[in-house]
Amino acid sequence: MEKRISKDEYYLGIAEAVLKRSTCLRRNYGAVLVKNDEIISTGYNGSARGEANCIDTGVCIRQELGVPSGERYELCVAVHAEQNAIISAGREKAIGSTLYIVGKEHGSEDYASPEPCKICKRFIKNAGIVRVVGIRNGIVEDIEI
Repeated sequence: MEKRISKDEYYLGIAEAVLKRSTCLRRNYGAVLVKNDEIISTGYNGSARGEANCIDTGVCIRQELGVPSGERYELCVAVHAEQNAIISAGREKAIGSTLYIVGKEHGSEDYASPEPCKICKRFIKNAGIVRVVGIRNGIVEDIEI
């Protein structure tokens, strides 16, 4: 008999579909915000509305400058997946919710770290999100915030 996937696997699968909209040339992330077993918003990393996307210009300034992962975010034109999901939901809806996040290296099936950056951790805390779940090395895990 076939085993049914868990709710965490289900929502992470949706986050993995969302990441396919990402416009980043380094890593693609998708996020799904869930409350009371209902999706309240989604988000992916990409340029702010009305700004040129890196995949369209073919330029990632952080990549061109050799900036290591996790550093100098102020140079990046993208809004992170977690931030976009929180902005779309608003704090009132986000309070008590769970954030599901999946990342992949651009142009690859290799999973990227689901660990939110320091700025996104602040957004998550202030939004009232109570749980963060990601995929690390292909394994579902809770992410400490």
